Amino acid sequence: MKVLVVGGTGLIGGDIALYLASRGHHVTIMARKPSVVPCLAALPFMQGDYVNDSFEDERLSGFDALVFAAAADIRALPIDGSVSPEAFYSEVNDRAVPRFFAAARDAGIARAVYIGTFYPQVAPERIGLCPYVTSRHHTDTAVRALSSATFNVCSLNAPFVLGQIEGLDIPHIGALVAYAKGQLGDLPVFAPPGGTNHISAHSISVATLAALEEGESGKAYLVGDENMSWKHYLELWFAAAGNPQELAVKEDEHPMLPSVIMFAGAGATVHYETDASEELGYPRQQIAGLIKQVVDSYSI
Repeated sequence: MKVLVVGGTGLIGGDIALYLASRGHHVTIMARKPSVVPCLAALPFMQGDYVNDSFEDERLSGFDALVFAAAADIRALPIDGSVSPEAFYSEVNDRAVPRFFAAARDAGIARAVYIGTFYPQVAPERIGLCPYVTSRHHTDTAVRALSSATFNVCSLNAPFVLGQIEGLDIPHIGALVAYAKGQLGDLPVFAPPGGTNHISAHSISVATLAALEEGESGKAYLVGDENMSWKHYLELWFAAAGNPQELAVKEDEHPMLPSVIMFAGAGATVHYETDASEELGYPRQQIAGLIKQVVDSYSI
């Protein structure tokens, strides 16, 4: 397949692009600017801005499939207060993403996978209360509503994602490694209450290819791997860093896992099981080994 991966310069999209290419597919990355990471820079690149470009030209023609891994989250939210979260997410997610999918459909792309978030499915009570969760729910629903006999669209709604691409710097992961090694001075060492599900970027990549090849059109797949308390998750990082700790659980604001990223609510436990791993054939039980791999990569 000739596959366009939007957001292919980031961790999730980049891992998907590399995996699809390794399986013999012809992959092009679309982003606002090309990657400087060697393995991603080696893939064909197309400049594009799904929010501001019209795509009435021929750029989307000639592709068989689309993977979209670029919807905006809190990292893209302007910090100067110039726009409200509601207005920002509504523009860059609710409106822009379905508009881009419609352009892909009109260009002749036959299959598409949208990489979404698990919150609308595992914490539906947050829809209407949390602007981010509300936006991702609206976007996912609108994208899948474009499904037709000639345009197969499904979504993979993922929990917290961990992965590694050689040469790709992920600041919050680097900070977490330093925290686990005890290199961040007087930052308090503890775990927040609650927990969540985690999945590897590789598992998402395997699931994405399966969804492109045989995904049910119009379906929202809830993907996931391991349920962990934040205490257990952080203790894995400390152990991998050679600094094992028995972490106390405190309700204080955590320096690495602030409440602002806990869209299900501070202290919430979001655990679930899913049949998607059987339907889409992706590997599980990846997290502990991946944490060790990531920590070791920052020690080189």
